[in-house]
Amino acid sequence: GITTDGTNLYVVDSSNHMIRKIVISTGAVTTLAGSTSYGSTDGTGTSARFKYPSGITIVGTNLYVSDQSNNTIRKIVIATGEVTTFAGSGSWGSANGTGTAASFNSPQGITTDGTNLYLVDRSNHKIRKIVIATGAVTTLAGSGQAGSTDATGTSAKFNYPRGITTDGANLYVTDKSNHKIRKIVISTGVVTTIAGSGSSGSTDASGTSAKFNGPLGITVLGTNLYVGDYGNHKI
Repeated sequence: GITTDGTNLYVVDSSNHMIRKIVISTGAVTTLAGSTSYGSTDGTGTSARFKYPSGITIVGTNLYVSDQSNNTIRKIVIATGEVTTFAGSGSWGSANGTGTAASFNSPQGITTDGTNLYLVDRSNHKIRKIVIATGAVTTLAGSGQAGSTDATGTSAKFNYPRGITTDGANLYVTDKSNHKIRKIVISTGVVTTIAGSGSSGSTDASGTSAKFNGPLGITVLGTNLYVGDYGNHKI
């Protein structure tokens, strides 16, 4: 995972269990938080511990990290490197609730509209929403069972989704094991397939005539999406 405030990059160094900072103008790399020893400790800088963190996003002066193998969402104050557990009990599960009363199962991609966090709860086959002001966690879309159903909210189905981005009104999700790109209308939870046939392949075409092979990363720029088509070694 990677995000930016325009001056610095903040990178999830997953197998080092660290969050790294890169000054864009110089390329200088430092460790903002975490240690090469994994764990689940709240603390400041290298006293904090993560376990295979995955996604990262920025809201104001804070970073939010999906701490995949701890099944938590962690908050980092950029100025100090202070790490706290923002949401998730630390045990895998699928409970809605506030803060540590909620549970996740291998959270990965994460994005924000500035008011809420939206994250891919990969092994629950769900997209979850967290209100930043309160830490309240709800399920925006996904039944919890693997599948490939276009529908509204928890009637929709995903199959190990991975990446997520937003244009402010919609979410766009790489539905990895369905080989699809899915769209979720934030206001309604309506899920549709915007690209990908559902079968793995490498076909350039429109909509469901196109084919991907295990797409992972995704970002939005204006009216276009850019996707890391992992199994095809393509963008």
